[in-house]
Amino acid sequence: MGIINGKEFIDRLNKLENEIWYDGEKIKGNISEHPAFKGIIKTKSSLYELQTKDELIHEMTYCLPGDDDRIGISYLQPKTKNDFKKRRHMIEHWARHTHGMMGRSPDYMNTVMMSFASSAELLKDKENCFPDHILDMYEQAAKHDLSFTHTFITPQVNRSQSYFGLSEKPISAKVIDRTEKGLMIHGARLLATQGGLTDEILVFSAPKFFFETDEAYAFSIPSNTKGVKFITRESFVLSDSSFNHPLSSRYEEMDSIVVFDHVLVPWNRVFFYDNVEAAKDFMTKSSFHAFTFHQVVIRQMIKIEFLLGVAQLLVDTINVSEYQHIQEKLSEIIVGLETIKALIDKSENDAQLDEFGYMRPCLIPLQVIIPKLYPRFTEIIQLIGASGMVTLPTENAFDSEIREDLDQYLQATNTNAEERVKIFRLAWDLTMSSFGTRQTHYERYFFGDPIRISSRLYTSYPKQEQLNMIKTFLHADTEQ
Repeated sequence: MGIINGKEFIDRLNKLENEIWYDGEKIKGNISEHPAFKGIIKTKSSLYELQTKDELIHEMTYCLPGDDDRIGISYLQPKTKNDFKKRRHMIEHWARHTHGMMGRSPDYMNTVMMSFASSAELLKDKENCFPDHILDMYEQAAKHDLSFTHTFITPQVNRSQSYFGLSEKPISAKVIDRTEKGLMIHGARLLATQGGLTDEILVFSAPKFFFETDEAYAFSIPSNTKGVKFITRESFVLSDSSFNHPLSSRYEEMDSIVVFDHVLVPWNRVFFYDNVEAAKDFMTKSSFHAFTFHQVVIRQMIKIEFLLGVAQLLVDTINVSEYQHIQEKLSEIIVGLETIKALIDKSENDAQLDEFGYMRPCLIPLQVIIPKLYPRFTEIIQLIGASGMVTLPTENAFDSEIREDLDQYLQATNTNAEERVKIFRLAWDLTMSSFGTRQTHYERYFFGDPIRISSRLYTSYPKQEQLNMIKTFLHADTEQ
């Protein structure tokens, strides 16, 4: 079958009839027409459409040997550095199409599935582990261009390190039975971005302080599996107007709690279970972090290009480019952007073949920097816009009898009032609206607690060579 287009994506999603609860009500009818979801579904559809265009199809897709069906390059398992270039170009195309605003653009989860398949041998010959099931799921995903979300965070009942999550009725999703047909899962998981808006949901255990055996599992099931329900938060889509809400009307992805109410996971969908060692080792030793960080940082690079463009447009609109503190702020974004580009290049240049024969990007350059930079860059936009960020009439105001007042008092040096407000509403939606503040929070915690990421970088970074150099220097005089 191979790649799908935008219409096929929407039609398939509507037919799933996933159980989604919004504002206390179960959604009925086509999900693509619901006010809270139609914007993101339309945008996601446009990504699938993009990969079918004649001028891009060879940069977005490829064919396996002996097969005429084209599949997305996000599924490509790189064996050379040239394969990295192909993956990067494909990721950049989709990221630029959405200005980096979609954390769950399809290539992210495609990359997750690719990384799982590339490291499936880690589970070979281990108890209750099924590497062949991972490979089968990966092949089906590529062949049918399936869309995924994932969930691996447990409910925040008590974050104390000594809390083991014991309760009579499961809170965190657990294996409560093992039957001839498969695993029975009951409980909940958090933060499935685009939960209910995909074909599949990938569920796996993230390493943590304490593991119970019944929480050490991984599987993928269709999103409409009986007993799976998605409970969403409040939508940040405040209107359809691209004037009032230029970003949220298009890119509000929605986050959800996933409830598993006695869900049967067929054995052929189980990757591993009841194996604490496998649950810990697979996430830390597989290529998951290397490949997903690579995809994410490329997207974030595009997003910061967008932030730089917005910041400069604000500067031009209110004519403040001559001030040195403004120049310093814009330079801060420029330096950050160029640093990120250099780190991506280094990650690719330092890539090495792993034990399974796949070219794995170097993880070290890709860690830590974005959680620190992104909140600062959104703050810079707020500082440039100042009071102009909160005096923003709506689109309807310009179609009313007060239009003359607005034209007079909200004009800018080089543009009229309507265009000026449109520019400032973009900056507001990017940094200060409910959508914008969620974006900042999302990038800060995309891969978890930044402190833990820093700790992981510190413990994994090879420091012995530098340590030996200093010891040699200290004893240089005594040896001469």
